[in-house]
Amino acid sequence: MFKENTLENETILITGGGSGLGLSMAHKFAELGADIAICGRTEKKLEKAAEDLRKHETNVRWYIADVRDYEAVGEMFGRLIDEFGSLTGLVNNAAGNFLSTSEDLSPGGFKAVVDIVLYGSFNCTHHFGNYLINNNKKGNILNIVTTYAEDTGSAFVLPSACGKAGVLAMTRSLAFEWAEYNIRVNAIAPGPFPTEGAWTRLFPAKKFEKKFIEKIPAGRYGEHEELANLAAFLMSDMAPYITGECVTIDGGEKLSAGQFNFIDGLMSRKKLKAAFKLMKLKK
Repeated sequence: MFKENTLENETILITGGGSGLGLSMAHKFAELGADIAICGRTEKKLEKAAEDLRKHETNVRWYIADVRDYEAVGEMFGRLIDEFGSLTGLVNNAAGNFLSTSEDLSPGGFKAVVDIVLYGSFNCTHHFGNYLINNNKKGNILNIVTTYAEDTGSAFVLPSACGKAGVLAMTRSLAFEWAEYNIRVNAIAPGPFPTEGAWTRLFPAKKFEKKFIEKIPAGRYGEHEELANLAAFLMSDMAPYITGECVTIDGGEKLSAGQFNFIDGLMSRKKLKAAFKLMKLKK
């Protein structure tokens, strides 16, 4: 589907790009000719990821940044643009999530997830959008949301549901407002794509995972390459008329509604609380 130069002359920043789906997208973009910037909070992880990405022989740089900090994000964008010379794309991928009954959520736990997901996406988008507008440049923004951001929500992941719903609203609001500046804004809503970090937080027992896969019509989890291909398409010149769209890629899992609602039928509420508490202790 793609030529080796599909993303040539593009420079793309992926937040949370040091591991998981963010790193998988970075590999695909670099494979297709893009220069890559990744950011996150863990130096060793970013350094190792960048070293691996350089096998594609494009320019790769990494930056320590907490997306929750607006000023720090601005400083990162300044450095990045000075070092690369330009920036054409942004993927807001950085996120946080954990399972909890909503009545047991602490204000700090709620804030931690919403700050990363919603405020982090806004901070990066606001800096990038102003850079493009002030320099009369076109660009692409891709937000990674969830299948429960729209319509259904989901039990036991309230902060994530609220944060991702906000990012989806931002996607559509800015797609309309910034279209006149030649800035496209889209989203991808991935279903279950196993990553080491998320899986340990969201599936503490085989019982959870078995029940989860049973409700996916396709009968399997997604492969990172599948999501990376979709992201590359949306970030490329092959999709110049697509903006304000949220593309779901989940093997039909969304059709069962509320990604984590199934947990409620696995055990009593008392046992659920105990299981979630144990997960926090393991972290």
